[in-house]
Amino acid sequence: MIATYGFTATITAKPGQGDQLVQVLLSALDAGNPGSTEYCVTFLISQSAANPDLIHVAEGWTSEADHHRVFAGPAAQAIVARIQELVADSTPYTDFVPRGGKAVLSA
Repeated sequence: MIATYGFTATITAKPGQGDQLVQVLLSALDAGNPGSTEYCVTFLISQSAANPDLIHVAEGWTSEADHHRVFAGPAAQAIVARIQELVADSTPYTDFVPRGGKAVLSA
């Protein structure tokens, strides 16, 4: 599948909650959760080396409609609720149209 829609966001966790926020975000990849669907083709969570409470999210989806549909579901809404409990501040999503690249990840 090819990503035709994506976004980035930077989230500041409540003090000392960065690692927990990373774990909740990565739980989106578990079976039955939004990141495990065929519509999510890129899902990258990064944590600032200088400030572990600063988290960066980059996602690529088959389409904007697929993203919105998946995130309207109960599994995604449960994760969003858990994330909101840990967030001190976040930037608005910056949407984009992927044009190419490469991602090699390890857990």
